[in-house]
Amino acid sequence: MSDAAATRPVSLPTIGSPAPEINANSTHGPLTLKDFEGKWVVLFSHPYDFTPVCSTEFIGFARRAGEFEKRNAQLVGLSVDSVYSHIAWVRNLEKQAEVKIPFPVIADLDQKVAGAYGMIHPGASDMAPVRALFYIDPKRIVRACIYYPMNAGRSVDEVLRLLDALLTVDKTADTACPEGWRPGDPVIYPPPKTVAAAEARLKEHAGDPEAKDWFFVKRKL
Repeated sequence: MSDAAATRPVSLPTIGSPAPEINANSTHGPLTLKDFEGKWVVLFSHPYDFTPVCSTEFIGFARRAGEFEKRNAQLVGLSVDSVYSHIAWVRNLEKQAEVKIPFPVIADLDQKVAGAYGMIHPGASDMAPVRALFYIDPKRIVRACIYYPMNAGRSVDEVLRLLDALLTVDKTADTACPEGWRPGDPVIYPPPKTVAAAEARLKEHAGDPEAKDWFFVKRKL
């Protein structure tokens, strides 16, 4: 790889921007984002099929696939291998781990999807996608992006936790989720924007142990 390729800027979808369209072949046949109308999409890439870290991730996602379904979210995998390689790898994993892999895996041989989503980081690999993960909401807006290096696998617990947080802030007006938040934990009010609002917040929550200060107030949903 040339020094120029290693330092070439990568175009990345940003949080709050429209998700790039997908029109690709997959292990479930032709696939577009429109196929998942009304659903969240969790799009995740892996460098290559038949690699050990990726295998653990696929098994982990497969075992928790029902939890994503309960949250109205569709898992979609991707790598630059062929659909035949994907099929062989999926069948191998299902046999080894005794688990069904129910989600489609995009065969991105021409790297169109990987390129559109900024998954190719020349400084990290020889034109293989890094471990990228995108949360795309039902309005087809990118809501979160996570990138991992080649040699560190993702945590399915964290992927689900962040999805729960996104679903929660969508359902509740003017709230945010603190560090380590999980369903059932208190959420946080956004900080007041005026002196008067700050004073009103303190009066409203006087004596509340979850009100640490005018800018730091938690509440149960």
